[in-house]
Amino acid sequence: MDEQAQHCFPRIRSHYSQFSEKEKMIADFIIANPEKIIHSTISGVAEDLGIADATVFRFCKRLGFKGYQAMKISLASDLVTPIKDIHETIKEEDSEGVIAQKVFRSNMRSLEDSLRIMKEETFRQAVQAMLCARRIEFYGTGGSGFIAMDAHHKFLRTGMTTNAYNDSHMQLISASQLTEEDVIVFISHSGANKDLLEVLEVAKKNHVTTIGITHFAKSPLSSRIDIPLFTVSQETEYRGEALASRISQLSIVDALYVNIMKKRKDLSKTSLQKIRDAISIKKV
Repeated sequence: MDEQAQHCFPRIRSHYSQFSEKEKMIADFIIANPEKIIHSTISGVAEDLGIADATVFRFCKRLGFKGYQAMKISLASDLVTPIKDIHETIKEEDSEGVIAQKVFRSNMRSLEDSLRIMKEETFRQAVQAMLCARRIEFYGTGGSGFIAMDAHHKFLRTGMTTNAYNDSHMQLISASQLTEEDVIVFISHSGANKDLLEVLEVAKKNHVTTIGITHFAKSPLSSRIDIPLFTVSQETEYRGEALASRISQLSIVDALYVNIMKKRKDLSKTSLQKIRDAISIKKV
């Protein structure tokens, strides 16, 4: 997927909390006036906002576009295939049911936005690396540690050798024993967790293939891992970005798992049957 095909609105939402005040002003203007942006020059936008052309240009680069024209083309694509803007702002008068609807819709938007920015070739590389791995390990801390455990729980069913660690010392110990035949999947919304970055350096020294599931905004993790997979989420009053990103992280894990199960069809069937036989004694 080229840069023009990667939608503009999801990029803005994923970076918004990290924007400066001027960048937020530009972002708000684009979201409120997308049609006007498409028919305006960079100088026109800068004049409307009372800022320099260079500030608008740097904003486009911050989003990952080559320039203003590339951003306009991406924005036009968003308008051709509209992205429904769901407002999750919780109001005092909202009933329990309305609040539930807003949470569900916010999750749906996170999934849609994360899917839109997914690069199919990068995802294929992740699947292939895991398929060829001698061992797959999943690392995450805090809330991301639960995603790592869920991934381990799923991938046990593939019959592949897998594990998950949410303790930084255990991550370091395990990573030190891995080789170029292995894969580590790092899960971190911020992509700036100091402990995980230290583990990453150990993995790189051992030439371990690294996959990252992290937030779309640029981060130390996303720039240093071999295969980055991104999620998009938006912070709201009652849910931070990291909490909102969980459903997208789980979905990426699910998509990886289903691909591996499909490509190892016969082996996976044997593994699943062994698991069913083993846990059958737990059923009444």
